[in-house]
Amino acid sequence: MTLLTVWPDNDPGTVVLRTEDGAEIQSELKRLGVRFERWDVVSGLPPTPTSEEVLAAYRENVDRVVEAEGYVLVDAMHMTPSDDPAWRENAAAARKKFLAEHTHDDDEDRFFARGSGVFYLHVGDRVYAVFCEAGDLLSVPANTTHWFDMGTRPDYVSVRFFHDDDGWVGNFTGSPIASLFPDYDTLAASRSY
Repeated sequence: MTLLTVWPDNDPGTVVLRTEDGAEIQSELKRLGVRFERWDVVSGLPPTPTSEEVLAAYRENVDRVVEAEGYVLVDAMHMTPSDDPAWRENAAAARKKFLAEHTHDDDEDRFFARGSGVFYLHVGDRVYAVFCEAGDLLSVPANTTHWFDMGTRPDYVSVRFFHDDDGWVGNFTGSPIASLFPDYDTLAASRSY
């Protein structure tokens, strides 16, 4: 289940809102210009699916988003845990890449077909952590200050939507704010399943 946690941007110890109610999450994010949808999860994807397998499984929804938003490139990627030291090193590098606050010149649309990740949106004087899980589509508008955390042992399959072939290029703010708020692992441990 999706989790939204909101804090003042200068007080990570004070939770202003914490909810798993889908309608409340959608309403709260809509006020920020962020699109949030829930799609039915397709079962039967292999543990390490190809991009083509994921896109075929979600073809109808993917085509609807492409048509509505004008995306020119869509792919799927996965992070599947392994005990291989090279995997751990690559996973740590991938996590670090977008763990610092940044913006993109393009929207960042991501659908989770499996697993989870947290988008932290720094809007106004608030930080909104959206703990996305399988079935969640989140669209972060261009130039929205944010960061993403996939955790110390990432395990997810996601569909990514792009308006050009360059993908999401991060414009980093240099702010240390991301290090002040609970990370993916802390939020995951706090969940009540």
